[in-house]
Amino acid sequence: MKRRTFITGAFAGTAAIALGVNLYSPSITTSSDDIHHRVLFSVLLPVFLDGALPEVPSHREIAINRTLDAISQSITHLPIEQQQELMELLELLEGRFGLLLLSGSMTPLLMREPKQLIDMLEFWRHNYLDMLTTAYNGLRELIMASYYACPEHWGNLRYVKPTFLVHNAH
Repeated sequence: MKRRTFITGAFAGTAAIALGVNLYSPSITTSSDDIHHRVLFSVLLPVFLDGALPEVPSHREIAINRTLDAISQSITHLPIEQQQELMELLELLEGRFGLLLLSGSMTPLLMREPKQLIDMLEFWRHNYLDMLTTAYNGLRELIMASYYACPEHWGNLRYVKPTFLVHNAH
C-alpha cells in the first residue's frame, strides 16, 4: 500500500466515523440558553479574558454569567448574515466532525485543558486561512465587547463614565 493511499484512507475513515458520531448522536432538547451556546462561550470566556476576570470564585462566576447574558444580547443586535455565520461556527464547534475540521481533534472543547484551548485559538489567530482568522477575531470581538459592555467591568480599564454638569437656565 502506498503512503498517500494510506493517509487518504485514514483521513477518510476518521472523517466518516466522526460524521457518523455527529449525525447519530442522540437529540437533546434545547432550551433558550442552548440557543445562545452558553456552555461553549463559558469555556472560551476565561481564555479570551485571561487576567480580566475576578480571582474570587463567586465574583468570577457572576462576571461570567453577566458576560454570557451580554453575549446573548449582543448576538441579537448583529446583522442577520453575521448571526447565521456565528451560529454555523458555534454549531461546528459543538459537533465532533466540526471540531475535527476546525481543531484537528474530536475532543469537546469543554473537556480540553486551558493550554489546549489557547493553542487552538492561537493556531486560528495566525492561520493562513481567512476563515479561521475571521472565526478567531469574531469570537474575540464578541466576547471582549460583551464583557466590557457591562459597566461593572469598566474599572479594569480605569474608565469612568463621564458626568455632565447641568446648568440651570434662568
